[in-house]
Amino acid sequence: MENLAIIPARGGSKSVPRKNLLPLAGKPLIASTIEAALQAATVSRVVVSTDDAEIAIVSEKHGAEVVWRPDEISGDRASSESALLHVLEHLKQRESYWPDLVVFLQCTSPLTTGEDIDGCVRKLLEEDADSCLSVAAFHSFLWRNMPDNSAEGINHDKSFRPRRQEMEPQFRETGAVYVMRTEGFLAAKHRFFGKTVLYVVDGERCLEIDEPVDVEIAEVLLRQRVQLRKLQVLPDPVRALVMDFDGVLTDNRVYVMEDGREAVACSRGDGMGIVALRQQGLDILVLSSEENPVVAARCRKLKVECLQGVQRKLPALQQWLQQRCVSPESAVYVGNDVNDLECLQYVGCPVVVADAHPAVKSSARLVLSKPGGQGAVRELCDLILQKRERQLGMLC
Repeated sequence: MENLAIIPARGGSKSVPRKNLLPLAGKPLIASTIEAALQAATVSRVVVSTDDAEIAIVSEKHGAEVVWRPDEISGDRASSESALLHVLEHLKQRESYWPDLVVFLQCTSPLTTGEDIDGCVRKLLEEDADSCLSVAAFHSFLWRNMPDNSAEGINHDKSFRPRRQEMEPQFRETGAVYVMRTEGFLAAKHRFFGKTVLYVVDGERCLEIDEPVDVEIAEVLLRQRVQLRKLQVLPDPVRALVMDFDGVLTDNRVYVMEDGREAVACSRGDGMGIVALRQQGLDILVLSSEENPVVAARCRKLKVECLQGVQRKLPALQQWLQQRCVSPESAVYVGNDVNDLECLQYVGCPVVVADAHPAVKSSARLVLSKPGGQGAVRELCDLILQKRERQLGMLC
């Protein structure tokens, strides 16, 4: 089944200027929705409809295709449906492409996940429906003013105050995900047609960026989500931490003196994190192919084990883990370059620093936000400590 995700994104916005490009949790607003669409298993193709050159560049950078929207459907009064219909017609004329389903996503809902999109698509198919939308459960009491200025309940009888669990289930539109059968949408030219069904998502993910304060709220929620995902990637429990030296505990540069001696720069913050983990009894190893004695000197100061001058790291890693009865699934390995690839592929949690070589980033389950030698190891140590604190909290 061919399912096309379309994300309308105009350049103009009155309430929040340049809204679709606002930086949010380290990336432009529109990037969150593009990434969710690309992660959705039910989406075959992702297209952004825009009239703005900068939005087009950002969209393509984050993996979406771009269809340019004509001026006549780019104004404030233009409907989202007009943009969807234009994309369908454009792709049909240019490529003879015609999807089975249209997945309409709004980039002003940055908390949308790939699971939300997949849920909407599958709900439509399971119910043999024509259209589907994401909604959240609604339990509030609504009121309205009558002509005589008296107040009346809309969704309740004001003379009876039911408990939350006694109220008839109601739902509010999230404004995030809509799924439609293409043929029916082309005929109706509206997103709600035929048999419409609801896909319920968690209320905590229902946030639309309409006002500046919404950006601040979304920033906090997205950063919390990123942190939670990082914690979920770590083994449960973490039994061992193994690190490369150059490019992980250093910034990958070397200082060469006139007499040929070499020196490197390390982060004291990284050292503090390692000491904190060591004090909790975690097995820690620095595994390096570097022969310079500076490696052993740094490890002695941190009081962690060191194996250096190792040309092929995997056998040494396997032996070290076996000696400590630690399974590969419970180990974390941190690397930065191609000589770490075998070890990264062997352990349960492969981690790379932010400036790692592209050839190893694809093998990582976790890419740290900091570069090597500049706080990357401290970032990981803090995550492991936080994971352990959570586990202790659950036991208490």
